[in-house]
Amino acid sequence: MEKFEDRYRQAQMQKYECLLFDLDDTLYPLSSGIAKECRKNIEDYMVEKLGIDKSKIDDLCNLLYKNYGTTMAGLRAIGYDFDYDKYHSFVHGRLPYENIKPDPVLRSILLSLPYRKIIFTNADKIHAAKSLSRLGLEDCFEGIICFETLNPIHKNTVSDDEDDVEFVGSSSSTNTSTTTSSSSYEIFDIVGHFANSNPISALPKTPVVCKPQEQAIERALKMANVNPQRTMFFDDSVRNIQAGKRVGLHTVLVGTSQRVKGADYALESIHNIREALPELWEVELKSEVVYSGQVAVETSVTA
Repeated sequence: MEKFEDRYRQAQMQKYECLLFDLDDTLYPLSSGIAKECRKNIEDYMVEKLGIDKSKIDDLCNLLYKNYGTTMAGLRAIGYDFDYDKYHSFVHGRLPYENIKPDPVLRSILLSLPYRKIIFTNADKIHAAKSLSRLGLEDCFEGIICFETLNPIHKNTVSDDEDDVEFVGSSSSTNTSTTTSSSSYEIFDIVGHFANSNPISALPKTPVVCKPQEQAIERALKMANVNPQRTMFFDDSVRNIQAGKRVGLHTVLVGTSQRVKGADYALESIHNIREALPELWEVELKSEVVYSGQVAVETSVTA
């Protein structure tokens, strides 16, 4: 009898316990145009609210995104201070959400997956809620880990989990209600920094916690109370996927069928999950078969 119980428990132990999903350009396609409009709104914010010369926007945005994960995190790192909620309202508030269409096929796939399912996005909670509502997926996830989850307060210093490096131009630890002119702060010239073939200073760190920082992923896993070795992470960003792999996650790159270093799987579309990852459903069949066998044994012994 003990032998059958051991086999039953072993079969019941799922390889995965949680599926962690990015949102933008992962649960809906890049072709929606949301990312393009979001980039435009960020550029407009930098010009209209932070007073940055329009001619410098392209180079600045590219460097901030490349080195800090998000343009917002980069802006805070180099010395700009602003209200987070107002930033998100400006950047996301004017997005064409009508471009995100209901996805009953994806909804059916998600509901059939026998695991905990959690959204993990760098976006703010309002954007996440609107996007999921447009997709018709708002009830498919246990919870959402978003910007506010990882950044509960407005910081002017690097996270306590990192080296204690003072944030450039810090003046207050509270979230200001009005946008502060960039002239009030010492702005780090990141464009000049990379133009110098032998820069003498290090890049300032950001107080914003976001992907692809390993710290952000580890914090999300801790909040969700999941084991990275039993968690599968879906994201459209190669950097995020590679960071996830470094902290022990099983990784799925979404948006291309070309698997890159750090990605265990690559999906052209999130809709390809069932074909590419049939193992996610096999646990149900395996459990049913072993369970029915155990019942038969117990019944015969009882008789």
